[in-house]
Amino acid sequence: MSNSRTTLTMPGYLPRIAESDVESALRRRGAVLIEGVRGCGKTWLARHFALSEARLDDEAVLLLASSDPGEVLRGPVPRLLDEWQNAPQLWNRVRRECDDRLERGQFILTGSAFPQDDVTRHTGTGRISRVLLRPMSLFESGRSVGAVSLRGVFEGDVVSSMPNEGVGLREIASVICAGGWPQNSGESDDDACQSVRDYVGEVVRVDVSSGNGVSHDPNMVRRLMLALSHSVSTEAKITKLASDMSIDHPPSRNTLAAYLDALRRIFIVEDQPGWPVSLRSKAVLRREAKRHFTDPSLAAAFIGANPERLLADHVMFGMLFESLAVRDLRIYSQSDGSGVFHFRDNTGLEADAIVESVTGSWIAAEIKLNSAPSVIDKAANSLKRLKEKVTRERSSKLAALVVITATGPSYRRPDGVQVIPLPLLGP
Repeated sequence: MSNSRTTLTMPGYLPRIAESDVESALRRRGAVLIEGVRGCGKTWLARHFALSEARLDDEAVLLLASSDPGEVLRGPVPRLLDEWQNAPQLWNRVRRECDDRLERGQFILTGSAFPQDDVTRHTGTGRISRVLLRPMSLFESGRSVGAVSLRGVFEGDVVSSMPNEGVGLREIASVICAGGWPQNSGESDDDACQSVRDYVGEVVRVDVSSGNGVSHDPNMVRRLMLALSHSVSTEAKITKLASDMSIDHPPSRNTLAAYLDALRRIFIVEDQPGWPVSLRSKAVLRREAKRHFTDPSLAAAFIGANPERLLADHVMFGMLFESLAVRDLRIYSQSDGSGVFHFRDNTGLEADAIVESVTGSWIAAEIKLNSAPSVIDKAANSLKRLKEKVTRERSSKLAALVVITATGPSYRRPDGVQVIPLPLLGP
């Protein structure tokens, strides 16, 4: 679509994996909503397809949307309505326009927060498709060569590859701190880290209130996000987060749940649910979700990390590397409708990530910053025990057991477990 006509593609645009999702949605529906955390590149992606636009973060355009919404919708299509949630009344107008025009690919909406009135969102069924855009993966930012395809792993491919010599632990620490934010591409470590610190400052002061329209205490938000940062990639319960906030009178469970909900509504946090699987044994599943930000750089910024500090703190480095890998697994598997879960039972057996497709096939992964043989052996043995614990039906749909590392080559062990460094992985 974007190749046959002149679009609004911006200079310096980096191709995104979600392009195929947007293109598919425009073929199937009258409109597509691209949503995701502020600064992840939604407008850049939308402009790659749009032929005209209305920027609803502009006060004059916003006033026009209130007085004459039809004029805002007029223009060559696909027409971009950027930050549409600032004028939520446009949702129903877009829906009606899609019905009246009887044409597909009319509008692209972008938004970095759920609108306060969710009722307006429910009327788009069958007319408006949704695409979630996350910050850039290592593959999209050029830090992974993509020699190993996640889709190929699902299909049984075995790819042996030499290490990505351009990415070592120092570079992994750097990309964790800089994050997958397009505006940080090519920036120095210091400038990228400062950019993310500025970003989280805005989240604390301004963005959270847009999540549910309720005024929030910035100090409370800051302390909560700091507690989340120290608990990234863990199953920290709300009670633990409240305790870790280190204030004389911790907020109630309901208050903290409301703050977390506001952070979800602006796409800042994205928990990793437990895998809903049946076991052969009498072990009991632990269903708590793992805590993650939509990008590990947010946690790094809150704890004051930079690449050197991460290299000196392997525990925190490992937690953030796991979060980085989960982010990329989500991005690489999104087009196939897969979900990314984790597994843990009451005996302590766990898997850091379970990627399950809509057909029920699945990959179990352990994520290890350290690629020493003893570490990989232990991770592989844990994965094999998981395979023996699930029901025969589930086991029959297992596509692969994988140890994801930070560095080294990609290869298949004699026991069938595949070792795949994240800088070699792609969609």
